[in-house]
Amino acid sequence: MNYILNKFSIYTREFKYNLKLAFPVMIGMLGHTFVQFIDNVMVGQLGTAELAAISLGNSFVFIAMSIGIGFSQAITPLIAEADGAKKDIDISRIFEHSFMICLTLGVILFLSVFLNRNLLYSMNQPIEVVRLASPYLFWVSISLITIVTFQSFRQFADGLSFTRAAMYSTLVGNAINIILNYYLIFGFWIFPELGVEGAAIGTLISRICMLIFIIFYLKIHKKLKNYIKRFLPSKIEIKRVKKILYLGLPSALHSFFEVAFFISAVWMSGFIGKNSQAANQIALNLSSMTYMIALGVGVAAMIRVGNQRGLMNYKKLREVALSTLILIIIIDLFFCVVFLLFNNYLPLLYLDPSDPSNLNDVNEVLGIASKLLIVAGVFQIFDGIQAVVLGSLRGMQDVYKPAIIIFCSYGLLGFPTSYYLGFYTHLSMIGIWIGLLVGLISSSLFLFIRFNYLSKKNILIND
Repeated sequence: MNYILNKFSIYTREFKYNLKLAFPVMIGMLGHTFVQFIDNVMVGQLGTAELAAISLGNSFVFIAMSIGIGFSQAITPLIAEADGAKKDIDISRIFEHSFMICLTLGVILFLSVFLNRNLLYSMNQPIEVVRLASPYLFWVSISLITIVTFQSFRQFADGLSFTRAAMYSTLVGNAINIILNYYLIFGFWIFPELGVEGAAIGTLISRICMLIFIIFYLKIHKKLKNYIKRFLPSKIEIKRVKKILYLGLPSALHSFFEVAFFISAVWMSGFIGKNSQAANQIALNLSSMTYMIALGVGVAAMIRVGNQRGLMNYKKLREVALSTLILIIIIDLFFCVVFLLFNNYLPLLYLDPSDPSNLNDVNEVLGIASKLLIVAGVFQIFDGIQAVVLGSLRGMQDVYKPAIIIFCSYGLLGFPTSYYLGFYTHLSMIGIWIGLLVGLISSSLFLFIRFNYLSKKNILIND
C-alpha cells in the first residue's frame, strides 16, 4: 500500500505546476467556446430555428477552424524544445516562419468557407434554418483569418510557458463579444436589431480585438518582446518551413478528424429535424466547454513534454505526462457527475420553457438535450484522456501515427456506429451520440497505448 501511495505521490506533486500552466490555457480555450455559448444563449431567446442556424453555420467554420488551430499547435512543441535547449535564435526564427504560415493558412481557410457557403442549400437541412445560417456564415468565415493568425502568437507564448497572454486576450475578446451581441442581436440605442447575423458580426469584431490585444501585449512584455523583432522572416528558411509543415499538417488532421466527426452529428441531427439539431447544439456546446479544460491540461502536457525532450530527460518526460493524465481523469470525473446529476437543468440555460410562442418545440428540444447529456457525461473521461495523451505525443513530436489512430477510431468505428444507430434504430439522436462515445473510447485507448510504448522505448534507448 505504501508503495502505491509513494508511486502516486510522484505524479500528484506535479499537479500544482501543471495547473499553473494549464489554468490560463483553460481560460483562453474556454474563451473560444464561451463566445459560442453567448451566441447560443442570446440567439436561443429568438427561437429554436435560430439556434439550429447557429449550429449549422458553425459546423462549416469549426471544421476550418480545427484545421487552423490544429496546425498552429505544432508551434508550441517546437518553441518548448528550443526553450528547453536554450536556443533563443531558433525561438525567434520559429515564430517568424510560423506567423507567415498561419497568416497564409487563415486566408486560405476563409476563402474555402466563403466560396463554398452556398453548399448550405444542398445539404437537405431545414430551409428555415439554412436561410438564417447563410448570412451568419458569411461574417464568421471572415474571422478565420484573425483567429488562425492569433494562434501563431498564442502558441508561441504557450511554448515559452507564458500561457497568460492568450488568457488576457480572450477575456478582452469575450467582454467585447457579450456587449456587441446584446446590441446587435436584439437592437439597442443606435444599433439595429440584426438577430442571428448580429451574433456573427459581434464574433468577428471580438476576434479582431483579440488579435490586436495579444500583439500589443507580447510586444511590450519585457521577456517575450525580445523574440518578436519582426513578424515576417527576413529570409525564408526552407528547412524550417518543412519542419513546421511536417508537424503542423498531421496536427491539423488530428483536429480535423475529431471536429469533422462531431460536426457530422450536427448534419445528421439536421436530417432528423430542427429540434434535434437544436438539442444537439446544446449538448455539444456544453461538452465543448468542459473539453476546453482538457485541452488546457493537454497544452500543459505538450509544453512540459517538449521541454523535457529538449533536455533529453525521458524519465521525467514520462513522469510529467502521466501526471497530467491523472489530473485530467480526476477533473473529468467531476464533470461526468455534474452532467449526470443536472442533465435536466443544464439545457434550461439555452431555452425558456415558459415561452408560449413555441412551447412544443422548446419542450421537445429540452427533452432530447437532457438525454444527450447523459451520454456526454460518460464520454467526458475519455475526451479528457484523448486530449492529454495527444498533447503529450505532440510534445514528443509524434504526429503521424496518432493521426492514423484518430482517423480509424472516428472514421471506421465511431461514424458508422452513429449513422446506423441514428437512422436504423429507434435510438435516433441518442444513437448518434453513442457513436460519438465509441469513437472517443477507441481513440483515447489506442493513443494511450501509443504513448506508453513510445515513452518506454525512449527511456530504454537513452538509459
